[in-house]
Amino acid sequence: MAVKIYKKTSNGRRNMSVLTYDEITTSTPEKSLLEPISRTGGRNNQGKLTVRHIGGGAKRKYRVIDFKRNKDNIIGNVATIEYDPNRSANIALIFYADGEKRYIIAPKGLEVGNQIVSGEQVDIKTGNALPIMNIPVGTIIHNIELSPGRGGQVARSAGTSAQILGREDKYVLVRLQSSEVRKILGTCRATIGTVGNESWELVSIGKAGRKRHMGVRPTVRGSVMNPNDHPHGGGEGKQPIGRAQPMTPWGKKARGVKTRDHKKASNDLIIRRRTK
Repeated sequence: MAVKIYKKTSNGRRNMSVLTYDEITTSTPEKSLLEPISRTGGRNNQGKLTVRHIGGGAKRKYRVIDFKRNKDNIIGNVATIEYDPNRSANIALIFYADGEKRYIIAPKGLEVGNQIVSGEQVDIKTGNALPIMNIPVGTIIHNIELSPGRGGQVARSAGTSAQILGREDKYVLVRLQSSEVRKILGTCRATIGTVGNESWELVSIGKAGRKRHMGVRPTVRGSVMNPNDHPHGGGEGKQPIGRAQPMTPWGKKARGVKTRDHKKASNDLIIRRRTK
């Protein structure tokens, strides 16, 4: 999908770019696979703000995606490639032979009219889903489960993928997009191919209004606040943050601190970390 760059007709247009959406075949979603989305504004059930910078945004509905790919040995035809406002990747509407309709994440190269299938022993073909223990070494995959039957959790964003490196007992070695290598149970499923819409990350937002359409409210720098509002605040004019390293608004270190639980059970499954 190509990126369109606007002419510099205004300050907002000066650095703006958009996707051309060449792959999109329809703008009308399947009504039976739509669900309403409740707006939180970043607040919890007590009305307290727990996630900052959330609010407003264009009205949208959730598209129910089949991350489990558990409809085995039933051929599905790709009916449409659609835009999904809830994720960076495009989605594909699948018409199965038994009459059921489902959405899946659209991999790169999947086109209207193609056929896909999932099962224990299916062809290694873009869009097909099967257990990773049955996928040859070196194959590029996405939408990877971490627990059998739970549904894909890894490599679902636009342009992402992972690669099968080898096998070790009941586990399969998988290299993730971050270069991390980890063991995943061989009965977990994955889909063949790379997630499409890889040009998504090349888009320049260009103006603040587009962020507001996405439901993202402004972020204020801590250095322009008062010292009682942020550790970086205070001082005459532009001043350094006055700390050895950047801090969060609540006084905790903002960079270089590991937050992963060192007792987490899945630590033993990580062969190589994403950082050296």
